[in-house]
Amino acid sequence: MGIFKAYDIRGIVPDELNEETAQKIGVAMGTLLNVESLVVGRDMRTHSPSISHALIEGVLSTGTDVVDIGLVTTPMTYFAIGHLGIGGGIQVTASHNAGEYNGFKVSREKAIPMSYETGIADLEKMVADGITGTAEQKGKVIPRDITDAYIAHVLKAAEPIKPLKIVIDTANGMAGKIIEPITDKLGVKVIPLFFELDGTFPNHEANPLKPENMQDLIAEVRRTGADLGVGFDGDADRCIFCDEKGGIVTCDMITALIAREVLAKHPGAGILYDLRSSWVVPEEIKAHGGTPYEERVGHSYMKATMRKHDLAFGGELSGHFYYRENFYADNAMITLVKVLNVLSAEDKPFSEVLAPLQRYHATGEINFIIEDKEAKIAEIERVFADGEVSHLDGVAIKYDDWWLNVRKSNTEPVLRLNLEAKTKEQMDAGYARVLEVLGPPE
Repeated sequence: MGIFKAYDIRGIVPDELNEETAQKIGVAMGTLLNVESLVVGRDMRTHSPSISHALIEGVLSTGTDVVDIGLVTTPMTYFAIGHLGIGGGIQVTASHNAGEYNGFKVSREKAIPMSYETGIADLEKMVADGITGTAEQKGKVIPRDITDAYIAHVLKAAEPIKPLKIVIDTANGMAGKIIEPITDKLGVKVIPLFFELDGTFPNHEANPLKPENMQDLIAEVRRTGADLGVGFDGDADRCIFCDEKGGIVTCDMITALIAREVLAKHPGAGILYDLRSSWVVPEEIKAHGGTPYEERVGHSYMKATMRKHDLAFGGELSGHFYYRENFYADNAMITLVKVLNVLSAEDKPFSEVLAPLQRYHATGEINFIIEDKEAKIAEIERVFADGEVSHLDGVAIKYDDWWLNVRKSNTEPVLRLNLEAKTKEQMDAGYARVLEVLGPPE
């Protein structure tokens, strides 16, 4: 089935995902985990109530109870699993995808994520085999409101925060439900954009990683003279910032900033970053007494490494930020609090805080449509054989003054390039050499 992805389950409703399939996935989850109870939360998509209901019926048919936490962000489901000590959970969401999509983010105990390699493939096989629930006694639904506990959990990350002015764009997604109770307690002035929950996403796509979806936010920051802006994705597990001038802040710069803040509280701690991140990140971690760890792209890999080495914090270029005190899971609200902590401790605008970190030149992530991905990666390795080669994720080539990484998309005939250099001239020259191998970008 095409809906079972590398890190979640996702498809178009009802063509690829419907109530019948959702019910079978519920049966499969209850059977696979075989625990006393599972958490189920859902987002604001128009079909999430019916998809969630069918999923819950499937779980109940295995004799497993469901702790139903209702309309919540994905990080709230992670929190509920860890905070309540429950054996796993499911968030009904398609994250940043358009309104016709829905899906499931699935976790084991302690909010440990399931990937295709660690459980989703098993669910796929069970569903394909037509699994049915056969428990003599059905499980029961236990409604639970975790909102107050979650808000208290997020606010634990707050230091004294100045009355900053911040534009927040929740893109009609789930952040709109939880953001105001948090920002009210922080004492910041919020200028809201698209806080109304609407699973049709009438204003723009709920994916702030695309610059076009940040334009309303940027315009409002400039118009109002705000100190910063932040855009959330649909299920509120990712966020992207812009500075007071409207400049989009890349997430590796946020990782570097938060690493400083974390290391001030936890001297010598380990900090994780994905291999697409700027050289700035490990440099800043070392400069502030921490130990840098590099990992491949993907939240299941990042969280596993966080747990294995008991790391304090981790950041991905995609806008996922992970915290040890948050069950090693990603949390965009805590990330917002951490950034506000940093800006409150500095007596200068966001752009000036960032300026010393912006010392290299990067292409950003660029996609290339390639049918034979393995062959092209092998060719990249041959052409750049004089560099230091790594196979952590695709192929990475490192030189003294520039580096590149080419890795495969999990779901498309696409290769993704990231390249950084010490000067713009070196970046342009390296990029030109890569284009000779990969051809023009998408």
